[in-house]
Amino acid sequence: MLTACADPSSLSGLTWLICYLTTGKHLAFYASFGTVLLLLAITAPAALAFGFAGASAARSRVAPLRWIGKTYIAIVRGVPDIAFFLFFVLALDIFFEWIRHEIKCPDWDQPIWQGNDFVVCAAAKLPLGNAPQWVHETYGFFLAVLTFAIVFGAFAANVLFGAMRAVPRAQLETAEAYGMSRRQVYWRILVPQMWIYALPGLSNLWMVLIKATPLLFLLGVEDIVYWARELGGAKTPRFTDYPHPDWRMWYFLFLLVFYLAFTRVSEIVLDRITTRLRHGQATIGGTAQRSAT
Repeated sequence: MLTACADPSSLSGLTWLICYLTTGKHLAFYASFGTVLLLLAITAPAALAFGFAGASAARSRVAPLRWIGKTYIAIVRGVPDIAFFLFFVLALDIFFEWIRHEIKCPDWDQPIWQGNDFVVCAAAKLPLGNAPQWVHETYGFFLAVLTFAIVFGAFAANVLFGAMRAVPRAQLETAEAYGMSRRQVYWRILVPQMWIYALPGLSNLWMVLIKATPLLFLLGVEDIVYWARELGGAKTPRFTDYPHPDWRMWYFLFLLVFYLAFTRVSEIVLDRITTRLRHGQATIGGTAQRSAT
């Protein structure tokens, strides 16, 4: 906070507004935009990794792997995102604490489930009760990222599975005729060729992921939606040094502009990636796209 803001009651006009926008809570609000961008930066490649693994398993010739891949895609895509987020974060937390409990407290002689309560030894708690606040926040963010990656990984797996099937079979057979092994055909022919088919679906999935970031608020992470609601609500002199009426509309309007600008930048980047992947593409789909251009 600026030195001139020491006595908010004596301020007015532009000075009051500048001091109001530089309070500690507003600095946390600005930092929460970094939280959202960090979530996207980590979740996107993680979801793509889950999707690639799921798609590869779904097209595997090994029946158990194929069943696992298709079941993962079907179950996650069939459950509403909000319900899955609320359930899976809790389930992950319980699972991690149970693993730690089995390792750190082998002599525990009480039941873990006591009625509706899940009780583990103090050493198995995640995070520990005496851990600093940043550890609790980091752990919550980690659970959120993992949940996002698993959920959107299922959608990515469905997109990649379809893209793999879209690659002309003749190309794969030609590679096999030249003596390539199945592994070589997969990594040198199928995977490089599939991206041009997968990118439209992955682009849509990226946009959906951007729009899903407000779900962080439901997972207990102090994101931009949390702070917009917190700061925009009506404040009286009793609860703040900067009283103001209900300004939530203006805060959420700012978030609207932010998301629209971010999606527009994403569209530009994705168009350039598509053009780059389309260059020299030797498939029927690539030829049609070049002709259309």
